[in-house]
Amino acid sequence: MHHPVDRRRFVAASASALALPACTARTSRVASTPPAPACLPRVLVDRSRVIRTVAGLRPYRASGFVVRREALGDKALVHNYGHGGAGITLSWGTSRLAVDLGLPGHSGPVAVIGAGIMGLTTARLVQEAGFAVTLYTAALPPDTTSNIAGGQWSPYGHFSRNAVTPQWREQFAKALDYSWRRFQIMVGDDYGVRWLPTYVLGDDGPNPSDPPDPYHPGNRALSKAEHPFPFEQVSRFDTMYVETGRFLRELAEDVQIAGGRFVVRRFNTRDELQALPERLVFNCTGLGSHALFGDVELTPIRGQLAILLPQPEVRYAFTGEGYMFPRADGILLGGTFERGQWDATPQPADIDRILAEHQRMFGGWRCA
Repeated sequence: MHHPVDRRRFVAASASALALPACTARTSRVASTPPAPACLPRVLVDRSRVIRTVAGLRPYRASGFVVRREALGDKALVHNYGHGGAGITLSWGTSRLAVDLGLPGHSGPVAVIGAGIMGLTTARLVQEAGFAVTLYTAALPPDTTSNIAGGQWSPYGHFSRNAVTPQWREQFAKALDYSWRRFQIMVGDDYGVRWLPTYVLGDDGPNPSDPPDPYHPGNRALSKAEHPFPFEQVSRFDTMYVETGRFLRELAEDVQIAGGRFVVRRFNTRDELQALPERLVFNCTGLGSHALFGDVELTPIRGQLAILLPQPEVRYAFTGEGYMFPRADGILLGGTFERGQWDATPQPADIDRILAEHQRMFGGWRCA
């Protein structure tokens, strides 16, 4: 059942980090006894609590994502693909860049190829600009690669520092800024977006000599008394998390409410795209661009997840020794980055390793 259209009107909203559950501090009469670490609910990691396992293929390019316009016969073709592990994070931003390249001077309906996160955000921005849109796609949510993404708003694993150009870095900065602001006004249960405190385990925390990072608010190193993790170095910042299944479902519904059409179709050649009736085509095919457009630099990086039964009391995330993201649809445990793997099938040995690593980590929990 469709929701009323006015539920889709974005309103500016202030977003703040969700508070952690309260914890009673323990004190001691012995002055030399260190204070107990700040409490966080322990994730219950056990094979019996696994509700599903999944594997997704990140579309990685060492030289970064592609947002570029070119001719396709008598049509205009705008690419928006190759986001590695930063697809959710950059989605609204690179789609904004793509739309700004494609729409000026255009009239008539628009085609978007692909219905993952890039296709859906591109389609919504096209509609917001007043154009009719048709999404042609081989797969619909929940069967897209984007549905498997963990959903942390923090760019990761999407380029090599030595391979990108200053022009690409400028695109990246613009995309990051727009996406950061766009997601903030979508926070709430409707789209499954919320703020969470996030702990970084190990030495990847903030460098005191670096300028403040606007995309990691509250980023600071913690003392051992401020956390229960069995690590010497831990830092903390706040960011947004997206329950990707819910988010993509709602976006697809938004597209339909605004008059968009979905056509299930797979394209094998550029000539098939050229035969479409629309004169402006946005390519949001992700890894599909490897074969469809001959982008041999594009390579998959497989990420595997073990999803545990939900624990609503867990309202924090961490990265470092693997990662843990809590969502309403389950506790996500991850930790693989497998370059060149085209098989999107969970590997039992890797899933066992992910579970064992998290069991060891929570086994050293310094909190009653």
